[in-house]
Amino acid sequence: MIDLSNEAVEIVNPVINESLRTGDFYDDDEDVCVDVRNVSVMFNLSKNREDGLKEYFINMIKGRVGYDEFWALRNVSLKVHKGDAVALIGRNGSGKSTLLKTIAGIIKPTRGTVEVTGSIAPLIEMSGGFDRSLSARENIFLVGAMHGHTRKYMKKRFDEIIEFAELEKFVDVPIKNYSSGMVSRLGFSVATCVNADIIIADEVLAVGDAKFRMKCEARIQEMLKGGTTILYVSHSAAQVKKLCRTAIWLEKGGVVDIGNANEICDRYMQSIKKESED
Repeated sequence: MIDLSNEAVEIVNPVINESLRTGDFYDDDEDVCVDVRNVSVMFNLSKNREDGLKEYFINMIKGRVGYDEFWALRNVSLKVHKGDAVALIGRNGSGKSTLLKTIAGIIKPTRGTVEVTGSIAPLIEMSGGFDRSLSARENIFLVGAMHGHTRKYMKKRFDEIIEFAELEKFVDVPIKNYSSGMVSRLGFSVATCVNADIIIADEVLAVGDAKFRMKCEARIQEMLKGGTTILYVSHSAAQVKKLCRTAIWLEKGGVVDIGNANEICDRYMQSIKKESED
C-alpha cells in the first residue's frame, strides 16, 4: 500500500524524489515549454449552509462565515519538453484537472510558479468558450478571437473545422440545439485547428462515438509529429500508453511518480489492484 496522508505526499521512487522537489527532473532545460515549480493550490470550503447570497452576506458581516482549507495540489514540480506527450493519471480527486487548469492559467497557484512558453489551446471542457445561443459559425470566430486569432485566419481554417466536426448541415444552427456529441466534435475541432503550441486535454477521448474517438487519436498523432506538445488526462491506461511517452501519477494532490508511460501506468494499475484486494 502507498501511504498518502493529507498532510504530505512522499514520492515512491527515491531516485526522483529530490529532483521533483526542486523541479529539476529533466537536466536539459533548453526545450522546456512548461515549468511547474513547487506549486500548491488551496481552496476554501465553506462550513456554512447558506440558502442564498443574502444569508451569506449577513453571516459574513456578523463574522459567522467559516472555511476549511482543501489543498488540491501540494508542492508539485515538473517540466514538459516541446513536442512531448505527457499524461496525468490518478484517481478522481487526485488533482489532475486542477493541475491542467493551473498550467492553462485558469487557476492561480496559491504557492509556487508556473512558466509556459508558447500558446495554449485548453480542452478542459469541450464546450468551453462557446456561447450556446450562437451558431457553430459564430462560435468558431468567437473562440478563435479568444485565442488571439484574426478573423482572416479563422476564415482560412473554417472549412477544415466544420469538415472535421462533421457539422456541414448544422453550421448556422444555435449550438443549444446540438447534442453533446456534436458540441464535443466542434470543441475538439476548433481547439486542434488553431495551431497552438500546447494542447491541454482533459478526458477528451472519453466523449463522442467510436468513429470520432478514432479521428481524435489520429489528429493528436498528427499534431505530435508536427511538434505540438500534449498534456493529457485520462482514466484509460490503454489510451495513455498509445498516445503518451511520459506519465505523471498524482494522488491527493501530490506527485507519486514520473517516468515512462507504460511503466507508470502498470505501477498505477498494480496499486489499484492491490488496494482492491486488501
